[in-house]
Amino acid sequence: MKKIYITLSFVIASGILSAQNKETKTADKLYKKFEYVDAAAAYQKLVDEGKADGYVYKQMAESYYNVFNAKEAAKAYAQAIAAEKQDAETYYRYAQMLKASGQTEEANKQMQAFAAMKPNDDRAKAFKSDPNYLPKLKQQAKMYDIAASDISSDKSDFGAVLTNENEVYFTSARNEARKTYGWNEEPYLDLYKATYNANGTLSEATLVEGINTRWHDGPATISADGNTMYYASESYNDNLYEKDKVNKLKFSQVNLYKATKVDGKWSNVKALPFNSKEYSTSNPSLSKDGKTLYFSSNMPGSKGGIDIWKVAVNGDEYGTPENAGDKVNTEGNESFPFISDENVLFFSSDARQGFGGFDVYQLDLNKNSEAKNVGAPVNSEKDDFAFTYNADKKVGFFSSNRAGVDNIYKADPVCGVLVLSNVKNSKNGNVLADAKVVLLDKDNKVIATKMTDGSGNANFDVNCDEVYSMQFSKEGFDPDTFTVEKTRGGEVMAYISLDPIKPIITETEVILQPIFFEFNKSNITAQGAEELDKLVEVMKSEEHKDMVIFAKSHTDNRGSDKYNLNLSDRRAKSTVQYIISKGISKDRITGQGFGESEPKVDCGEDCTEEQHALNRRSEFLIVKK
Repeated sequence: MKKIYITLSFVIASGILSAQNKETKTADKLYKKFEYVDAAAAYQKLVDEGKADGYVYKQMAESYYNVFNAKEAAKAYAQAIAAEKQDAETYYRYAQMLKASGQTEEANKQMQAFAAMKPNDDRAKAFKSDPNYLPKLKQQAKMYDIAASDISSDKSDFGAVLTNENEVYFTSARNEARKTYGWNEEPYLDLYKATYNANGTLSEATLVEGINTRWHDGPATISADGNTMYYASESYNDNLYEKDKVNKLKFSQVNLYKATKVDGKWSNVKALPFNSKEYSTSNPSLSKDGKTLYFSSNMPGSKGGIDIWKVAVNGDEYGTPENAGDKVNTEGNESFPFISDENVLFFSSDARQGFGGFDVYQLDLNKNSEAKNVGAPVNSEKDDFAFTYNADKKVGFFSSNRAGVDNIYKADPVCGVLVLSNVKNSKNGNVLADAKVVLLDKDNKVIATKMTDGSGNANFDVNCDEVYSMQFSKEGFDPDTFTVEKTRGGEVMAYISLDPIKPIITETEVILQPIFFEFNKSNITAQGAEELDKLVEVMKSEEHKDMVIFAKSHTDNRGSDKYNLNLSDRRAKSTVQYIISKGISKDRITGQGFGESEPKVDCGEDCTEEQHALNRRSEFLIVKK
């Protein structure tokens, strides 16, 4: 049922619809009226009668897609594609239904087809950059514990929001006295409310007075003081609709309305000025200060089908709606925004890399961060949406059709913190792999030690409400520290830039950190390059622009004299070539290998590992200063 609130319009049928052809006329009419359950059955009848083609299969698939019958939708999409080539979006939806059915490998095949047809689509780019993202997503640290709420019914229930007055407003199709809507054969939607008790339970739900109409109503958002409500209903309320004279149809839109509480009752209902009969506005969420209203819409300027938008609010005056931007919106559908008291935007998307269907994401608007999938168990292979969170009571609610119908679930935050660190070279911005990261508690006791990966990252899971410190170090760099302050959960990001240790310049040589080579090899490693770049910087400086260097390479005494001499000579020549490649004139740098002939520590056959290490060295003698 929630797809109503990301759909472009509603329809009242009063005549005959045009059809794809004579055979599909009945099914097409049902589909046009959004009566997807009956439409799917009508298209299936054509299949059973041997009258199906690619169009019939696709329409049947779309009917099942719109009521999230993933299994039947995937089957029909497969038949449509087998019958004839389809448009790119069909392959994308097919992939989504496969993923929702747990068929990840086959879903990836269809995503490959989609990406080939629309390579510049952000969804295609995201897939190609990380097609096997799902295992990593499943391993993400749990952010919430969930439980089924006690206000769900056997009909669609969604959009629950807990107010500061301990009332939970939500949308439901449970009113059996209401007319049935053909989309999914359930009654029209109404706004309900229940009391949130001190023990976390909810009282029996009752209809919200003064708000519900003969059309769909809800979801809603309530101001911090409890006196203002914004909610979704239909433009039929204002006699706004588009006419299809040929087919004798009327199309309405989902629109936004404002109500105020007077003497404990909702009244003074007003349509918002940016509503239109040409596009939808729905799923409102009001900021804590009441100055910004977030909502979803397909109004002009939307990037995808439905986008998240926001508008400035000043009493009964409103600014110009603004698109929430590329950090939120994609070419797909983004809907059900919720702005928390901490300025974190929660929303649902069917176009990002998720588990399947709609997934819940969060974006901290206080930081220059990216939208993050909130992970399991909030998200599943089905549709998960309408996440809301009360920061004062530290409880959230969200909706999901994982049980076969839209139900409301409670979400309790897991009290844990994910510390993300990234280490770079402060001089050139290059990431530093294999940097040592030590996590310590408030008493400086070592909790864990990790080495950064190839992207310079090292992550830790820590307890909330505790102080930690982190120590960062790497050979050839000055160490640094970072303090993890107390926090109630979420993520902490430590961006660390380590300063390279500057070379020591004496009267006779330039002293670098040890230049390491791989065993029995003479090519310059990444670590070696970091150090040699320091020498290049010295030689390019105005102070030392005439400096001439003689590079000497030495080995320990293990191996034959001849072998060590040849190996050290190759290493010396590689060193010289690297320096020249960085723009230093070849008449300013020469090199030679000396094997084991000039040990720093003359320990003979009894050298320790430390002594061997001291003898394996590179020296950079100053020929001319």
